[in-house]
Amino acid sequence: MYVLVANLGSTSFKYRLFDMSNEQQLARGGIDRIGEDADSNCAVEIGGQKIENQQRIPDHAAAVQMCLDQLTDSNTGCLQSVEDVRAIGFKAVFAGKLSGIRVVDATLLDTMEALADVAPAHNPPYARAMRQLQKAFPQIPLVAALETAFHETIPVEYRTYSVPYEWVEKYEIRRWGFHGASHRFIGTRMAQLMQNDSAKVISCHLGGSSSLCGMIGGVSQSTSMGMTPQSGVPQNNRVGDFDPFALRLLKRLSGKDYDTLLDELSSKSGLLGMSGVSNDARDIEEAAAGGNQQAQLALKVYAADIKKYIGQLLATLNGADAIVFTGGIGENSQVVRELALSNLDYAGIVLDKEKNQSVKGEATLHADSSKVQIWTVPTNEEIVVARQTVEALSKKG
Repeated sequence: MYVLVANLGSTSFKYRLFDMSNEQQLARGGIDRIGEDADSNCAVEIGGQKIENQQRIPDHAAAVQMCLDQLTDSNTGCLQSVEDVRAIGFKAVFAGKLSGIRVVDATLLDTMEALADVAPAHNPPYARAMRQLQKAFPQIPLVAALETAFHETIPVEYRTYSVPYEWVEKYEIRRWGFHGASHRFIGTRMAQLMQNDSAKVISCHLGGSSSLCGMIGGVSQSTSMGMTPQSGVPQNNRVGDFDPFALRLLKRLSGKDYDTLLDELSSKSGLLGMSGVSNDARDIEEAAAGGNQQAQLALKVYAADIKKYIGQLLATLNGADAIVFTGGIGENSQVVRELALSNLDYAGIVLDKEKNQSVKGEATLHADSSKVQIWTVPTNEEIVVARQTVEALSKKG
């Protein structure tokens, strides 16, 4: 069975193709500037061969058609025909109570659109693209793996806000949690690496979007993100945790309305807002090394929030067997890892600074004296979504 896994942005489409008989990745590719008045860069890698071209791509349906044309090309493709693709799986973000792994239908799409306030950067492009694909490729089932599904195991005391209970029941106001595919992969992989199916693991998914999750035996117990992906530790351009009552003061002092302020919190804040340099941690680290004090502050705040959530998750799990760093920043930023793990020796967490400076890929970073293992593990959200897509199709029959 061949499954295509799609990762969508408002103007981008990235994909991987898996042969699920052996979970082998056959191809990967990406297209940017979709729907823009400019040529898109269309890149694909099949069997180690890279192919690139530029052309205008009007919408996501056209992007997927190009992808399928590349994959079925008689000279360079790896599929005989479009019919070989059994399904397209999506790492979808939020649909409230319609969580879990679902074959995409009108009810799910309507719900995702109605709840766009929760995930404004994610739900609209996913729902729009899914509608386009249903129309363009009615023969290919679409499956949505909701990121919130993994966190449904979190005990109620760690999911409930102290708000009027009517809000919980009527409006679904609760800590939903996100990055479920990544945390699920880390939980599964760490059980293999540690040969311990009941390990207590703190997964630090750090990248453009960041969250931490505490797991026991690969089962989510608590996570840093709450009702929306705007919460938790600072994101690349989203605020993270923030006192909502500050908005009233900001509204009066700035003269801006609430919608404008919320837009600034979700697009001009986080690492971008603090540093004034970039939303990319690599640029911020370069500026910080050059003496830029705002950039230095941004890194300190980001790492301090990571550390605070590590402490919270240590309390929730009653200790940890391992702390894992994954995602673009988690895997590659020795600066963030060192700042986040500094002065945690009281909890038996001791980083080996020499290992931290040279680590690549799947590796350990803890000192010999550390009671808690420290790892970097590249995540693989796409294979998780592919597995969940096969599971959904098997249930559908």
